Amino acid sequence: MNNRLIITLLTAVLSTNAATAQHAPDEQKETRRPQSAKYLETNGERQLEVVYKKVGRKELKLDLYYPTAKPGEKCPVVVFTHGGGWAAGNRYKAASGSFAVVFQRLLEEGFAVAPVTYRLAKKDSNVAMRDCVIDCKDAVRYLAKNSESLGIDAGKICVMGDSAGGHIAQMLLLASAEQLPGDKNLASASYKMLAGVSWYGPSDFEKTGLFNHDDRADFRDRFGPRILGSDTGPSDKRKRYREVSPINYLSKDSPPLLMIQGDKDTTIPVKHAHHMQQKADATKAPLEVMIIKNAGHNWRKVDADIEPSREVIIQRTVQFFVERLANKPE
Repeated sequence: MNNRLIITLLTAVLSTNAATAQHAPDEQKETRRPQSAKYLETNGERQLEVVYKKVGRKELKLDLYYPTAKPGEKCPVVVFTHGGGWAAGNRYKAASGSFAVVFQRLLEEGFAVAPVTYRLAKKDSNVAMRDCVIDCKDAVRYLAKNSESLGIDAGKICVMGDSAGGHIAQMLLLASAEQLPGDKNLASASYKMLAGVSWYGPSDFEKTGLFNHDDRADFRDRFGPRILGSDTGPSDKRKRYREVSPINYLSKDSPPLLMIQGDKDTTIPVKHAHHMQQKADATKAPLEVMIIKNAGHNWRKVDADIEPSREVIIQRTVQFFVERLANKPE
């Protein structure tokens, strides 16, 4: 190798290193999520990393964001249950994307917001889907039991979630306070649900065909293992499926529910919303269904722009809670 080639190679390496060093700070800014991004930036008080219960040594936490309200005034609260297939995700999702927009607007409308952590039904764990629901119900019970000190109106509790979190939100809304009991220290909590919104959440696990978006002959029930858990016997299978299916709790006395679903969603097909609507029509339950055209899971556009837009989805979500609060008898 001659000297000219060595000099050329050294120059290229040094130039590359200099360029990398020059851009490194910007790249770090893009890839490293700042600590504050885990939480909503608000004009009101925040109580962060609040432990609502312990399971063994594991602490389950929630964050509580308050609107800018008059001192001593109790707030209605929207509990947020995140998606992630019951096996992934976290409550910090509330501070990002469309969720942050929804919750900032709800804070402006006088609602408190409470994103919740729950145990995840990961493979080979002892956690099943019912445990995810029970944890979130215990979060609601915690807010209700401590409503005086927290400044929360236990008679005006709302829920919102997406995907698996949309399913959990439906369960929190429709199942009574006594159903799916959890922490004994929270069992005495009394509360009333005001309204709930489910973004692309499933309504029924017994009818597994609802998940078969294109009616394939070789369709496989992929959520079953998360429902049954490791301790479920064959005779308990139907009971477990029924227990975590929101449709079985829907009645004319249910609090109002808004289901927003994409018509091109292959993860949680739009069949779930139509199925729930049929039950609501038969029982005169207060259900509103909003179908988003060209929308896959997470409002991902399929073939064309989604219609109505994401902004309209956000507006209707916020408006639904505001309307229910306005119609709530004192």
